[in-house]
Amino acid sequence: MSEIKYKRILLKLSGEALAGGCGYGIDAPTLEEFCNEILGVVRQGVQVGIVVGGGNIFRGITGCKKGVERVKGDSMGMLATTINGIAIQSMVEQLGGKAKVLTSTLMEPYAERFSSNRAITALEEGYVVIFSGGTGNPFFTTDSAAALRSLEIKADILLKGTRVDGIYTADPEKDPTATRYDNVTYDEVINKKLKVMDLTAFALCSENNMPIMVFDMTKKGTLEKVIKGENLGTLVK
Repeated sequence: MSEIKYKRILLKLSGEALAGGCGYGIDAPTLEEFCNEILGVVRQGVQVGIVVGGGNIFRGITGCKKGVERVKGDSMGMLATTINGIAIQSMVEQLGGKAKVLTSTLMEPYAERFSSNRAITALEEGYVVIFSGGTGNPFFTTDSAAALRSLEIKADILLKGTRVDGIYTADPEKDPTATRYDNVTYDEVINKKLKVMDLTAFALCSENNMPIMVFDMTKKGTLEKVIKGENLGTLVK
């Protein structure tokens, strides 16, 4: 059995990923598949924190284009992430695991308020800890929340689960000649204008030396291989 390289991770999932092929809402088979992957690594002793987006329900920036004021739109988006967080918690528990939702703002009785001590204690007790509500502030994305929480819980790495197996020279879905990077530095990402996360989130990781791995979360078994150090995506450090 391969040795585990990353023993505490922050997994960033987009809300759209939970929609599966539906494009909107939460697709139960997709949710179950993701939670099975997560519990698979938890059972090997990995501590897992999750930040999930809310774009499958409501996206603040898109809402602005439809007449919703930006701050209110972002508030709606943060509530959407909490709905997704509770869905993940419920599925993890149905599959026999333990999960806890911690929110950036008070949302009792639905979830507990985030603190780094509370999060780390829950992780050490074997809970999957889901961080919802973004940063609790408008104008910040869930990428920024993922970067912030990864630092607050002292994660070994920030894993960004996408539907693409890493960072490419161009969009591989549009450009068949695009090639994937195995490893890339923070400076290269900035100089080559590679799309990893939004600039605020990326700057936070860069300034605090938090490594980022971009990988394909939709392929079964990939998460387990990544936490054992297999380079199945692109590592930024």
